[in-house]
Amino acid sequence: MATTKLYENENRIHPMKTDQPTRIPINDDSKQSNENDFDLCGWILIICSYILIVITFPVTVFFCINVVQEYERAVIFRLGRILQGGAKGPGLFFIVPCVDKIVKVDLRTSTFNVPPQEVLTRDSVTVAVDAVVYSRIIDPVSSVTRVSNVHSATQLLAQTSLRNMIGTKTLQEILSDREAIADMMEVHLDEGTVAWGIKVERVEITDVRLPQSMQRSMAAEAEASREARAKVIAAEGEQKASRQLKEAADVISSSPVALQLRYLQTLTQIAAEKNSTIVFPIPIELLNLVKQPQGRSNRLTDILN
Repeated sequence: MATTKLYENENRIHPMKTDQPTRIPINDDSKQSNENDFDLCGWILIICSYILIVITFPVTVFFCINVVQEYERAVIFRLGRILQGGAKGPGLFFIVPCVDKIVKVDLRTSTFNVPPQEVLTRDSVTVAVDAVVYSRIIDPVSSVTRVSNVHSATQLLAQTSLRNMIGTKTLQEILSDREAIADMMEVHLDEGTVAWGIKVERVEITDVRLPQSMQRSMAAEAEASREARAKVIAAEGEQKASRQLKEAADVISSSPVALQLRYLQTLTQIAAEKNSTIVFPIPIELLNLVKQPQGRSNRLTDILN
């Protein structure tokens, strides 16, 4: 009967199905090795290399001396083992040809673009999201011994992390909370790459692209909402204007002279515009008859006579 067994490798736990319990020992000698760990054959090769250096001294100087820049570190392997002391540099140091292999690691911050990832959001909307990741190497030995290509591994992990983060968010959250998503992605990447000697310094979401149909739908929705707000604002303006007109009418009705003054003010404004407007003056008495229906026929007869 198959049983499920868990073994812990670095920071992650991987499930395995085995027929019987099995322990997998993991021996980590990636940090450094002592020179006394070499066997007899190894010591013979090292001694022969030193003898060769002495015999061909003027020529081997150019092969034995290496310079490491300020922003670099050198990881030296002697017969496949890392020398005691870990990474070397910066400066000048000595190596033994034929038995030493040097790997230089750049400690400067590097950037790479995460290709656009088409992801289905939590509310079933397909979006294409891309990002920029800033990272640097903080442990040269781990970056050389624990992963074959540290930059490629970091890029692939960034792609999967971006897809996982976007898949758990809605479209509204993606458009409004880019900084929060970038911070979560930075923490997730940092936890995954710390074992490789990589420090993720910053993650930025550069662009979120929507399908054309979704863009048209969102544009139509935004236009409809703007038209609705404009109609509401116009209605509120009409309401306020009607209240002001009602108050003005009440003031004019309380004083008959105010209506005549308003009439004369209107004539003055029309005359100042210098346009061809024909004005037919109406006697104020007729307007008073409109305001006072009682006795309208008697006053109208008096005016006409």
